[in-house]
Amino acid sequence: PALFATQYAQASLWQSFGIEPDALIGHSMGENTAACLSGVLSLRDALGLVALRGKLFETVAEGSMLSVELDEEGLKPLLGSALSLAAINAPGLTVASGPMQALEQLEQTLNERGIGCRKIHIDVAAHSSMLNGILKPFGDYLRSITLAAPTIPFISNLSGDWITAGQASDPEYWVQHLRNSVRFADGVGKLLETG
Repeated sequence: PALFATQYAQASLWQSFGIEPDALIGHSMGENTAACLSGVLSLRDALGLVALRGKLFETVAEGSMLSVELDEEGLKPLLGSALSLAAINAPGLTVASGPMQALEQLEQTLNERGIGCRKIHIDVAAHSSMLNGILKPFGDYLRSITLAAPTIPFISNLSGDWITAGQASDPEYWVQHLRNSVRFADGVGKLLETG
């Protein structure tokens, strides 16, 4: 909730100075902020969603995330069945997510191969199969609020492309957004295409 509040407040401050965005992009929960700023959901509903997200994360078994200096194709074969590709953040920079023991084994393998990696200081395996148990209550909340088409275009973390009105107003999109990989590098590439 503090991260959301900071992001929303910063954008609102810029808007109070007359700086209006032509487009938005957010990383993971930051896309929820972008959606709120673009009118997909109200501030009240966005705060409720972010608070619920945090509360549900506290019910998930402890996991973690590992930033890895590999591209998607290089990391995927090393994940096995326990780990998930949580994010593609830049060319040659991805994030693995899942149970601690599996991440420690991956870290050891990467170190043995001389591949850079760094633990992310979080005790939740975001964007991994460990979240499967919280997807229903998260979706139930989304189905209880009003979702609208965006008034400011923003990039989808799921596709790395512009979100459509249908996606933005579909509760299932936001459930999948919580669970699946953040394609941030693709999104930044798409924004750069606009000039």
